[in-house]
Order: sequence, then C-alpha cells, then structure tokens
Amino acid sequence: MLGRVNHIAIAVPDLAAAAATYRDVLGARVSQAQALPEHGVTVVFVELANTKVELLEPLGPTSPITAFLAKNPSGGMHHICYEVEDIASARDALKAAGARVLGTGEPSVGAHGKPVLFLHPKDFNGTLIELEQA
Repeated sequence: MLGRVNHIAIAVPDLAAAAATYRDVLGARVSQAQALPEHGVTVVFVELANTKVELLEPLGPTSPITAFLAKNPSGGMHHICYEVEDIASARDALKAAGARVLGTGEPSVGAHGKPVLFLHPKDFNGTLIELEQA
C-alpha cells in the first residue's frame, strides 16, 4: 500500500527563521512560503535529493500547529507523509483494518495540490501519518 516517503513535517514557531537555518546553515534549497488556510498552516519545503522536509508554522490561533507548539515550544517532528497510489482504496483498506482517519474521512487538497488524508497517531505508534495520492 505505502509508496515512498513524500515528506517529513516539522512544526516550527518561526517559519522564516527555520527556513533561513535550512538555507543558510545547511545549504538546502528552500521553497517560498505557502499559506494553506484550509489546513491552518503556512509551509515551506526543503528540497532534498530523496524526499522533502516540510516546515509548518501555525496560520492563526485555531491552527492544529498552535496546540502542538504549546506543548513543544521549540517545535519538533509533527508527521510523516507517505505516498499511496489510490487514496480512496487506501483509506477503505485502513478503515477495514480498524485504523482511524481524522476529520471527515474524505480527502482534502494538500500543499502539492493532491488529495491527502491523516491517520490517528494512536493507531500508528504515536506518529501522525499523512497519506498523499501519488
């Protein structure tokens, strides 16, 4: 079911500072910031040869990242995103196996313009999982 790792997401309290660290200290290629109001975040992607790192900053006080940063003020790993060939069939198979899909259970459009779903971290060893249709 799972394809390659699409990205690893890190919640940060200051997106500009985090992007500068990756760009200026680590020498990475960093995308422009992109606001995603439907997900409550602003993101940048650090482009690597084999995957991406997504830096997330809350977009407003109701962002899920706001609550994450309240518990982890310095930031930290938020989720890992795996690619799947068919997100609807992956969702159905996971639900049949007892996994919980967050939200309505219907895919939404993610930062790459593709359908995404999130899976409950308690079902996956404490890790929030994002699935993105390849």
